[in-house]
Amino acid sequence: MRCHIPLIFLSTLLLTGASLPKSGPLPSEKPPTGTQAEAPIPAPEKKPETPPKDGEANKNQPPPEEEQDSQTPTPEPKPSEGTDTEKADDKGGDEKKGDTAGEQKNQDKPADDKVDAPPVTYPPVEKENPADYAKCLSELKALGAVFTEAKRVDDGKGCGIDKPLDVTSVLPDVKLAPKGLMRCEAALALARWTKEAVQPASDVAFAKGTTVKTLNQASTYICRLRNNAKTGKISEHAHGNAVDIASFTLSDGKTIEIQPRDEDGTMTGAFQRAITASACLYFKTVLDPGSDAAHETHLHLDVIERRNEYRYCR
Repeated sequence: MRCHIPLIFLSTLLLTGASLPKSGPLPSEKPPTGTQAEAPIPAPEKKPETPPKDGEANKNQPPPEEEQDSQTPTPEPKPSEGTDTEKADDKGGDEKKGDTAGEQKNQDKPADDKVDAPPVTYPPVEKENPADYAKCLSELKALGAVFTEAKRVDDGKGCGIDKPLDVTSVLPDVKLAPKGLMRCEAALALARWTKEAVQPASDVAFAKGTTVKTLNQASTYICRLRNNAKTGKISEHAHGNAVDIASFTLSDGKTIEIQPRDEDGTMTGAFQRAITASACLYFKTVLDPGSDAAHETHLHLDVIERRNEYRYCR
């Protein structure tokens, strides 16, 4: 009876369609269905890579420090580290010096040059020679000019007069309207020109005995550049060396205005041309309406110092 029990069991298995395993443990020792599919599979990136050749693995890969720097903002440079432009490409002490950093420094260089440009300097107000100033005052008083000595003027930017005079009359009977601030040398030249050239010319050009009673000035001392330009050399008006005459008031009440008169054949035209030409004997610079557009309505007269007493008269 014992020999027939296994046979009966096997016959039952065959009738139900079961089969015996070819090898390995019995079916009862296998893990439950689905266990093998759910087992964790190693990630591809965790698999060991083939050893690099000649030690050149990851040669072109950035180091972890640079990757971190590229994701975080560049730190602000400390005051002790220099200017912002010098440290604009620094990354927390990174010592890499690539072409990009070099190009950035070259681009910043012009800006640094502009910042470091030296400031504009102006000459100080020129001091009067005491002996020359005293002589000038004496001669101006002898001509009968009316003036007062004013306080020293220093407006910066090279503008000013060391010993200015506030002139109200260039001769006893010839006013300066309005009164003007200038150096003694300029006032003396104006007084001499009026007495020795302007008055005789008016007596000839107009009715006998006609004199000039007023010099109507458009500008004396003023701190500005030449021709009121924004750039260029400083005007002689800014040194108290110049006066602009816009017109003359005659003793008969008539006013002779300065205007272009090169082709004016009247005695008025002759008068203006005569006094303009004679002014070059007393002043170092004479500019009339024929010189340029900036002087079409006045005579510019100044006593600028030039070598060998050179005159510029136009």
